[in-house]
Amino acid sequence: MICRVCDSTDLVPVIDLGSQPWCNHFLTAAEVGKEPFYPLRVVFCRACSTAQLDYTVKKEVMFANHTYLSGMTKTLSDHFKGIALEVDDRFFKDRKEKAILDIGSNDGTQIGHYQDLGYAIQGVESSTMPAEIANKNGLNTLHAFFNKETAQKLGKKYEVINASGVFFHLEELHSVTEGIKLALAEDGVFVVQFLYMKRIAENCAFDQIYHEHLLYYNLETLEKLLTRHGLELFDAYLSPIHGGSMIGFVGHPGKRPRTERLAAALADEKASGANTIGYYRAFAQRIEAMKERNLAYLRQKKAEGKKVFGMGAPVKGNTLLNYFGVGPDLVPVLLEKNTLRRGLFSPGMHIPVHIEGEYPEQPDVYYVLAWNFRKEILARNQDLIAKGIEFFFPVEAEGS
Repeated sequence: MICRVCDSTDLVPVIDLGSQPWCNHFLTAAEVGKEPFYPLRVVFCRACSTAQLDYTVKKEVMFANHTYLSGMTKTLSDHFKGIALEVDDRFFKDRKEKAILDIGSNDGTQIGHYQDLGYAIQGVESSTMPAEIANKNGLNTLHAFFNKETAQKLGKKYEVINASGVFFHLEELHSVTEGIKLALAEDGVFVVQFLYMKRIAENCAFDQIYHEHLLYYNLETLEKLLTRHGLELFDAYLSPIHGGSMIGFVGHPGKRPRTERLAAALADEKASGANTIGYYRAFAQRIEAMKERNLAYLRQKKAEGKKVFGMGAPVKGNTLLNYFGVGPDLVPVLLEKNTLRRGLFSPGMHIPVHIEGEYPEQPDVYYVLAWNFRKEILARNQDLIAKGIEFFFPVEAEGS
């Protein structure tokens, strides 16, 4: 393969999570055991330092129909509201006419907050169900994949373009980036929210590696992509959402001054060695140690006769379950808030999914796969904690 960012062929394997199913396709009973498996490997580009998957599951398979909804958690909605308020107050508060384009807008949670601030809104979402939900709620959403051609068809310039958790998904990476440049107003701001690979490694949050996430950016590697397409990163900061996401602010070159905090973040990244091959190989070793610790814990609970349920059925949880080999013998049920997953089974491990509040039993331990919402989960389950139910977080992420 060639590097997704710079076209180099000098790519080196650094993390191998084996063959795994596409983790966002929860299975019906008829599909159990029939799901395809694909290689899940991270390679490192020696030329531009970008970590990326070496195998692509086609976007039409992954994004035409999935059941993730961004409005399911208050934490994420509150985060999106904060971003909208920050962007508007900082850049466009006094502008009477302003518009936002949200790429991968899902159920419209992010653009809804901009609409509340007086923006004309345009979402672009490739998945059928989330797009339908957004439009039903009055959040203008085009059901399509975004790329340069889509930008040309929209035929409009936007003060704000947003991409929340999608810029590392892109099979058509260069066409999408060209589309962003084309659609961005002269003084516009592209807000790119992405899982920060340096923090993923620090948290040992390897479950955030899955087939939808084709690329794993640090600031230095993101800059190389943007520079290639005539865009400029001028500010960035680390948010605690999802265990550590970078919020980057991008514009046309020279339109906005680069901030001191961006320079400081880049310097910290360089000092950490986060863009070196040795950093990734050390990460791979820590993943193995984490697997051993988690399996020892779950096997000990089983030996003690304790009942362990999974809390949440997030996409990333399936990477963890499949790599650890944790099936119904150790975790017999996953309890989930998203009703679109009611009665389905986790891909690969085939653990049945039930809806929180509908399942008649309580476990001795909740194995929290939705660890990135730790504070929210603990806050709303104080009554269970008081009864002695344990909440075990396989990933101990700072700020989650």
